[in-house]
Amino acid sequence: MTNNRFKNKYLPILIGFILLAANLHSQKRITTEEYIKTYKDIAIKKQKEYKIPASITLAQGILESGSGNSKLSKKANNHFGIKCHKGWKGKTFHMDDDEKNECFRKYKKVEDSYRDHSEFLTRRGRYSFLFEYKTTDYKSWAKGLKKAGYATNPKYPQLLIKIIERYNLNQYDSNQKGKSKKNNIINESESVYISPSSFKHVDTWSSGRNIYKNNGTKLIIIEKGDTFNGLADEFEIYAWQFRKYNDLSKNHMLKIGEVIYLEKKRRKADKKHSYHKVKSGESLQKISQTYGVRLKRLYKMNNLPKGIQVETGKNIKLR
Repeated sequence: MTNNRFKNKYLPILIGFILLAANLHSQKRITTEEYIKTYKDIAIKKQKEYKIPASITLAQGILESGSGNSKLSKKANNHFGIKCHKGWKGKTFHMDDDEKNECFRKYKKVEDSYRDHSEFLTRRGRYSFLFEYKTTDYKSWAKGLKKAGYATNPKYPQLLIKIIERYNLNQYDSNQKGKSKKNNIINESESVYISPSSFKHVDTWSSGRNIYKNNGTKLIIIEKGDTFNGLADEFEIYAWQFRKYNDLSKNHMLKIGEVIYLEKKRRKADKKHSYHKVKSGESLQKISQTYGVRLKRLYKMNNLPKGIQVETGKNIKLR
């Protein structure tokens, strides 16, 4: 009888302690090292798909989510502090931030948050200049994010860089385990490398340079020592025209093997090329150079916002 009374009296208390202990265990804070180990593979995967440095993605995740311990990351799987913004149709989570009861995006799983973070940067024109940087240049990316208005904290770039260097996150940017840095110098997403044999040789310039044609448009292949000003003197074309014809930014640096058109590209590709399936490392600018089609026409034909970084495997309409 006494034992039964004891059980009836103290069993609920005992169960309560067990549940409390289990709850406390489930809410245990994870370390930054544990966060990196858990999510580095996702960051590397997104780097392959969207060309955003894995170090930058991880550092932002660590900073914005408190290494996965923030209320927003725990309750909404939102590791990047992305707010709802106009047009968001997914689930939402409200909490006080810069303003009271602000709307944040809520995800089913953490990887969805990482994917949305990548799409957020690639689909907004104000971030498009970031993709001109190498995926190994995390410092330029960090400073560029602040310049584009990603965060209001004036020290945001320094915070990201400090996290990256403290935890050696840039080791994940190359995604070339076991290879030396020498093998990672060329970033295929930044240059157009096409063999001259792909194009028809139509002339030899007075300087001895070969002139080719692609989709009815004359072009050259960049050689060692070439500069925009040097090409301008050689072909009597203004330097700004080279950039315009080839959809290049003002700070673009010419690279050996790069295709440069000497006149305006066509509005659509040759009849034998209707679509192009995007390969890993390809940008729309690279595809534009490959087929001799104006970049702005590719955006228009495919209903894509200017500056977007296209996903691997996507079919791009060429005519």
